[in-house]
Amino acid sequence: MSVPDRQSRTSESPAAEPAFVADFLSHLIRERRLSPHTAAAYARDVRVLLELTQEQESALQDLQIHQIRRFVARLHGRGLGGKSLARMLSAWRGLFNYLARDHGFTRNPCAGVRAPKSPKPLPKALSPDEATRLVSFPQNDPLAVRDRAMFELLYSSGLRLSELTSLRQADISFGDATVRVIGKGNKTRVIPVGSHALRALRDWLPVRACLPHGNDSALFLNRHGDAISPRTVQSRLKAWGIKQGLPGHVHPHMLRHSFASHVLQSSGDLRAVQEMLGHASISTTQVYTHLDFQYLAKVYDAAHPRAKKKR
Repeated sequence: MSVPDRQSRTSESPAAEPAFVADFLSHLIRERRLSPHTAAAYARDVRVLLELTQEQESALQDLQIHQIRRFVARLHGRGLGGKSLARMLSAWRGLFNYLARDHGFTRNPCAGVRAPKSPKPLPKALSPDEATRLVSFPQNDPLAVRDRAMFELLYSSGLRLSELTSLRQADISFGDATVRVIGKGNKTRVIPVGSHALRALRDWLPVRACLPHGNDSALFLNRHGDAISPRTVQSRLKAWGIKQGLPGHVHPHMLRHSFASHVLQSSGDLRAVQEMLGHASISTTQVYTHLDFQYLAKVYDAAHPRAKKKR
């Protein structure tokens, strides 16, 4: 079986598919052990390549790297995202590797071609009302008291999950209304704690004293007296989110993002939010808090001497 040449391919109807597509599909299932679903997706991607090649009136074996880049750019212009294009390029590379092995192709024009990067999706934030609803549950058992204190502190101070679970009792200062945390890079920072979180922590400490003390220093304990694990915090937060009727999956990073978003919306002080979050670069904070262009434009218009409008 040989790959059709340029003349035979251009004279075929769109429904006439080269036989090597079926052979490639068989290769994916029998040799590479891909599932039929995955193999079918690869076959669809290969058909896209064949259509683009036919539009260029080129032969598959004559394709150059610049043509593959042009194909990727065209598909991106049609709305395909980076992840879809990366998967498509993977299928194309697999096809050319197969054709080189079994059909005498001498090069892979897809080698070295990369898909455009997809924008990273921003984590979702709760609204202030949703954040209030999340922590407004009855504290009718010790674990509920603990959970409310944890969730209030996460939202009040924007802690990372690892920072919360590693807190010690001595890290909370009720007099200064602050919490001391050790963040990434073993860097210590001191963050304000709101009045609601302080009240919840004061409610928790007497309850904590009644639990078994397997760990005397940890601020938050499980029912056995050991330091609470990140997985437990995640599962408890998810469960309370469902009980409180919140949409979607509520997780600790959502509370951190909610903290940053709400403080930024109220203050407009990006640098202060950066310090409280413990970001080394302000660009990270800028993305994290989805600082919008209108706010940037307003700051620019107000601050830059060449941007101020003449009265």
